[in-house]
Amino acid sequence: MSRQTRRTFLKRAAATAGVATTFTIAGTQSSGQVLGANDTIRVGVAGIHGRGNSHIGAFAGMDKVQVTHLIDPDSRLFAGRSESIKKRNGNTPKCFQDIRKALEDKELDAVSVATCNHWHSLITFWSCQAGKDVYVEKPCSHNVFEGRQCVKAARKYKCIVQHGTQSRASGSWAKTVAAVASGKYGKLLVSKAYASKPRWSIGFKDVKDPPAELDYNLWLGPAPMQPYHENLVHYNWHWFWDTGNGEIGNQGVHQMDIARWGIPGGTLPKSVISMGGRWVQSSEGHPPFTDQAETPNMQLTVMDFGGPLMVYEVAGLCGKSVVGKQAPPRKVDNEFYLEEGAIKGGKFYPKGSDKGESIDVDYHIEPGGIFENFIDCVRSRDRTKLHADILDAHYSAALCHLGNISYRLGQQVPGTTKPEVLGVHEEASRSWSDICTALDNAIGLDLEKSTYQLGPMLQFDAEKEKFVGNAEADKLLTREYREPFVVTEEV
Repeated sequence: MSRQTRRTFLKRAAATAGVATTFTIAGTQSSGQVLGANDTIRVGVAGIHGRGNSHIGAFAGMDKVQVTHLIDPDSRLFAGRSESIKKRNGNTPKCFQDIRKALEDKELDAVSVATCNHWHSLITFWSCQAGKDVYVEKPCSHNVFEGRQCVKAARKYKCIVQHGTQSRASGSWAKTVAAVASGKYGKLLVSKAYASKPRWSIGFKDVKDPPAELDYNLWLGPAPMQPYHENLVHYNWHWFWDTGNGEIGNQGVHQMDIARWGIPGGTLPKSVISMGGRWVQSSEGHPPFTDQAETPNMQLTVMDFGGPLMVYEVAGLCGKSVVGKQAPPRKVDNEFYLEEGAIKGGKFYPKGSDKGESIDVDYHIEPGGIFENFIDCVRSRDRTKLHADILDAHYSAALCHLGNISYRLGQQVPGTTKPEVLGVHEEASRSWSDICTALDNAIGLDLEKSTYQLGPMLQFDAEKEKFVGNAEADKLLTREYREPFVVTEEV
């Protein structure tokens, strides 16, 4: 493919124990060449354990698309994934533990990122610098700074970067958002998101030596060096601050994205406050006790967008209960509360009515699912056709990070404490009441006789992407990167 001639790395510096101590990419920029329907697009999938399997299946099932590179620090996965691709498409992919080695290959056109959250931005950043287009799973970033850096890199190197928030490809959600924006139901008051899946105890795993086939140094990447245990690899990394973002940055980012999509002109908020805790149940049934995880599994976050509020609720203690009580429901959804009523489940409910009305509104959405749309845009080089461009990705992921920053800066307060924000709108108050009820039903905890973590109300400058007068909060907008795994200031 002629467009591949633009892709070069000019320099790789000295190595230590097989890992480069610096990683320099320069002089690579997109040619902007439009690809024809007969050009084969060669995709590398980074992170092939869980969600990466879906990426492999999606791309391998498309005409004139080949999965030609597999990238993962855990080499135990290569044989099975390679054999599956060979059976399906006839080609044997190249396998790499180190993404940097894969990016040197001129035969690679695009990278699809399904790694742990703490690697999402760095792979996106490096891939753009290497001239590769990127599909990156949600959230696109592990912190606010690196999300903005990915936007800069995508624009500078003219790369197509799609985000794995699949609801942007949904006609029903596009119609709902158009209805909110139409004004026919009055101004939006509250954009509400729920991301309540069962998130109970993960217990404890002993520290041990990592498997010989796993390059643990590469797996950690930007994260601090720390002991290996099996609650990190392969899934429960979600619940540790160094590698994940909790449920708000897992399922929650999908709902955050829809909630922000529904706020006319919504980018980043004027203020944010978050509260909740991590509560689990022991095998003996005595509530509550701690487990190895760090992130909350019950959390309420409220943001002010200069008019509309965004209310985000997660109640991970759902699906089961103590004897004699009703199990809290699993709920993953979005609702919009307007002056004239509410839009729920694709219908409008006038104030005071429990009878939903069908929504009749014009809307537009680009054709194709989220993966197909990415490939279409890789061919056309038209990023305006993307369902979920990296700028939207950055904003929606940043909301998750802002909520977590307030939570992490919080302190334990008596369970009877009622912050003022709960009185701003009944939906905020309702969410906190539901969380308290869920705690009682799920593990028999009367929160009024216990404590919870209450974060500070943080003022935010959306234009500067900095907090107002809070240096401590600003520190959590980025992280201390571990060399050489650095999202740099220079793009």
